[in-house]
Amino acid sequence: MLKKVKPARALVCMLVLFSLLIAWAFAEDAIGANTMQDAAAAPASEEVENTDAPDVDEAPQDMLERDLAAANGETDFAGGTKRVIEVQEAEETSSINFLNGMVAIWESTGIANGEWRQYVMIAVACVLLYLAIVRGFEPLLLLPIAFGMLLANLPLGGLMDEPSFKYFATLQEAQSYAAPYGKDVTLVSKMFWDVGGQVFTTEAEALAAGFDAALPTCTRYFRDLYQVADANGGLFYYLYQGVKLGIYPPLIFMGVGAMTDFAPLIANPKSLLLGAAAQLGIYIAFILARLFGFTSAEGAAIGIIGGADGPTAIFVTTKLAPHLLGAIAVAAYSYMALVPVIQPPIMRLLTTKKERAIVMKQLRPVSKRELVIFPIAVTIVVSLLLPSAAPLVGMLMFGNLLRVSGVTERLSKTAQNELMNIVTIFLGLTVGATTRGSTFLTWNTIKILLLGVIAFMGGTAGGVLLGKLMCKLTGGKINPLIGSAGVSAVPMAARVSQKEAQRENPGNFLLMHAMGPNVAGVIGSAVAAGVFIALFG
Repeated sequence: MLKKVKPARALVCMLVLFSLLIAWAFAEDAIGANTMQDAAAAPASEEVENTDAPDVDEAPQDMLERDLAAANGETDFAGGTKRVIEVQEAEETSSINFLNGMVAIWESTGIANGEWRQYVMIAVACVLLYLAIVRGFEPLLLLPIAFGMLLANLPLGGLMDEPSFKYFATLQEAQSYAAPYGKDVTLVSKMFWDVGGQVFTTEAEALAAGFDAALPTCTRYFRDLYQVADANGGLFYYLYQGVKLGIYPPLIFMGVGAMTDFAPLIANPKSLLLGAAAQLGIYIAFILARLFGFTSAEGAAIGIIGGADGPTAIFVTTKLAPHLLGAIAVAAYSYMALVPVIQPPIMRLLTTKKERAIVMKQLRPVSKRELVIFPIAVTIVVSLLLPSAAPLVGMLMFGNLLRVSGVTERLSKTAQNELMNIVTIFLGLTVGATTRGSTFLTWNTIKILLLGVIAFMGGTAGGVLLGKLMCKLTGGKINPLIGSAGVSAVPMAARVSQKEAQRENPGNFLLMHAMGPNVAGVIGSAVAAGVFIALFG
C-alpha cells in the first residue's frame, strides 16, 4: 500500500522539480544562443560583400510594394511618423524553449492582451445584465445587448473581427496563393489615402496612426489589385450585416405590427395628433445635438431616441451615423425600460389633480372591415408621401394585416413569436457587440445619454401639453395623461398613463384610450425616421 505523503514533503518535491525545469531552460537558452551566433557568422560576411551592388531606380515598383504592404497590413510606423516596410521571415528552431513557451502561452491569453477600456465595458455589461435579469428592465432586448457587449469586449475574442484579405500585384501570384486553399481570386480597385507620404487603406487607419485623412494635403487614389480571402470574419460580423443592411429593424416592426391592436386609434382618430405631438422630443434632441457639435446626420440619429422605439433608432443610426450605433442603442433601450421612472414626474408637473381624474367615455366598437382597410391605407398614404419610411411603416402594417385578416393565423403567430424572437436575439447580440471600449467610452457617449433623457422628457411633455389643449377644447372630455403615451414604448407608456390616472381615481380605466396615442406613436416615430433619412441620408 502507498504511504500517505506529508503536504510539506510534497511541496518540497514540487519546488525541486520546478527548479530543475528552470535550470534546464536556462541551459538550453545558452546552448541555443551559441549555436545561433555561429550560424549567423557566415551570412554576416556575405552581406558585407553585397554592399557594392549597383543602385537601380525602381520608384514605381517601390510604390507598388508600399501599397501592397499597406493593403496587407504589413506596414510598421516608427513613432507614428516614419514608414518602415519590412519583409519578416519566420525563424524556426530545432529545440523547444520552456521559458519562451510559457511566455508565449501567457501572451496568448486575454488577460495579457486586454486594456482598461475593455474591462470597463465588461463591468458595464454586467450592470446591464443585472438590470435586465434582476430589475426586469426590458430584458428581452437589454439582456442580449448586454451579453453581446460582454462578448465583444473580451480580449482576443474576435467575434466582431472583419474578414481579412491578401492582396497581390499579379494574377499568377494570387492564383498560386489561392490554389492550395481552394480560394477564389477577385480583381478589386483598392482605395488608398496618401497623407504626407504615409499610405493608408482607410480613414480610420490613418486616424489611429495619428494622421488626419481629411486634410487638403491628403491624396486619394485607386490601384487595381488581386484579392484572395485570407481569413473569415467573426460570427457577430456576419450577423451584424442584418443590422448594417437594414434587415432586422423592419422584421421587428413586422412582429410588432402582428401584436398591435389599432382599434383604439381607429375608434378615436384624434389620438393620432397626440402620437405626433409626443415626437417633439425627437426634434428638441436634434437641435441640442447640433448645438453640442454633432453633425446633422448624427443629431438626427440621436434625436430618434426620443421616439422611444429601439428598432427605429437602430434603423436610422445604421443609415446616418453607424459609428454611434452602440451608444444610441444602449441609450434607447435603457430609457425605454425607465419609462415608468421618467414619465410620472413630468405628467404630474404638467397636469392638475382634476385633469388627472377625468373619466373618458368608452370607445366605439371597430368593424373588421375598418381593421383590414386601415393597414393597407396607411401603407399607401405614408409610402407615397414619404418613401424613405416605407420599410418600417410597410412592415408594421403588413404584420398587422396578418393579424386582422383572419386568413393567415399561422403566419401571424410566426411573426409574433418564433421569427420575432430569433430576430430579437440577433439584433440584441450584434448591436451590443458594436459597443467596444475604444469607441464607446468617449465624451460623445455621455452627450448621447444626456440628450436621450432630454428627448424622452420632451416627448412626454409634448404629448401631455397637447392633451391639455385638447382637454380645454373638448370641455374636459379628454384626460391629458393619455398624451404621455404618444411615445411609442408599447404598451409600457399606456400602462403608465393608466397607473397615474388610477392614483387620483381608482375607478378610472384609461388603458384602451391611452393605447390609441401609443400605437400612433409607433407610426409617428417611423415617419420622423423617414423625414430624417430623406433629409440627411
